[in-house]
Amino acid sequence: MKKIILYLLLLCATPQVILAKSYQIKSEKEFKDILSKLVAGDEVIIANGNYTNWNIEIPNKGTSAKPIFIKAQEISKVTFSGDINQTLFKLAGDYIILSGITFKKCTLLKGGGLIELKNSVNCQITNCLFLENTVKTQFTPLVIVSGNGKNNKIDNCTFTANVDNQDLQVKITKESCPQNTLIEKNIFTNKQKVSWKNGNGGECVQIGQDPVLLGLQEAKTIVRENKFINCNGESEVISNKSSGNSYLKNYFENNDGELVMRGGHDCIIDGNTFKGGTGGIRINGSGHTITNNKITNIKTAIRLMYGMGKGKQEIGFYIVASNCVISNNQISNATTGILVGDSKEVDWTGKFDTVRYPSPVMQSIAPFDNKISGNTFLNTKTEQVNQ
Repeated sequence: MKKIILYLLLLCATPQVILAKSYQIKSEKEFKDILSKLVAGDEVIIANGNYTNWNIEIPNKGTSAKPIFIKAQEISKVTFSGDINQTLFKLAGDYIILSGITFKKCTLLKGGGLIELKNSVNCQITNCLFLENTVKTQFTPLVIVSGNGKNNKIDNCTFTANVDNQDLQVKITKESCPQNTLIEKNIFTNKQKVSWKNGNGGECVQIGQDPVLLGLQEAKTIVRENKFINCNGESEVISNKSSGNSYLKNYFENNDGELVMRGGHDCIIDGNTFKGGTGGIRINGSGHTITNNKITNIKTAIRLMYGMGKGKQEIGFYIVASNCVISNNQISNATTGILVGDSKEVDWTGKFDTVRYPSPVMQSIAPFDNKISGNTFLNTKTEQVNQ
């Protein structure tokens, strides 16, 4: 009897194991009906089929050991398409993984995106396809990371032939700056020139939006091992407009655009490969490190730009390239390897709001205090030009 009583007491004292549940849903309503029930370890399986114009916000919290999964029943067989006037999926919790969903021929009628990670922590978008989607409002991204979340990840997704849009945006405002976003092993391909009159709003990846007033924000985003092929949306394939980011081991081929440090400081550009296209790396700002990149068959491989202001204290619509390290890069089949001092004395009168941005209008400050050494050149007409 004593053994039985002891066993019962131990059983009562042992925490009960809550088994994870799997929910299969086939409508927005069914998803919303189970939202309040989702706990760590649960999964939501979206049944194979075609869908449009959902609006699901997911504030639930998984854990590192037991994330919440939201996934297609079968990869490539769950497709969202048609007119979209609201964000389809908004991940606003912790440890949520969205995977295997296709977004094809969606027409985004308003600003916003298809997916937003807002104030999310350790959430992930993986193995999703974004194909032939179109936006009707300039500067609209398909995927947005926003708010004051951290440690989110977008990986192994494909962005192909999307029109007039930005593909992936880390959104920075005066009030918010997502931290430690990882953008890894995605493919960006076949992006045509945007139709907007000023030619802007077609980046594949944009980290920050306002280099003049918010470029000092440190997002600490890592963009690593992605492929950019035939991406011609605008002159900036990647647009960096914040500080402390890293661009590592990415592959660029035949793009009508560059990897651009449009604003911000102290970024790392290391181990990237550029083959063909109109440009390589363009540098504004201070403290960047540009090392171990391979650039071939590009007219001007690396450009260090004039500016209207300098350093981290002065306001300038463009900040001059300074205190950067450019070393151990391999440049071949170029007209100019490294151009120090592009856009000299360019006049921006009437081209930006000098009330909002109290900046001089002339790019009159030459690059300074940059350390350029150990670069190798093959079949390059001029290795370095200083203007």
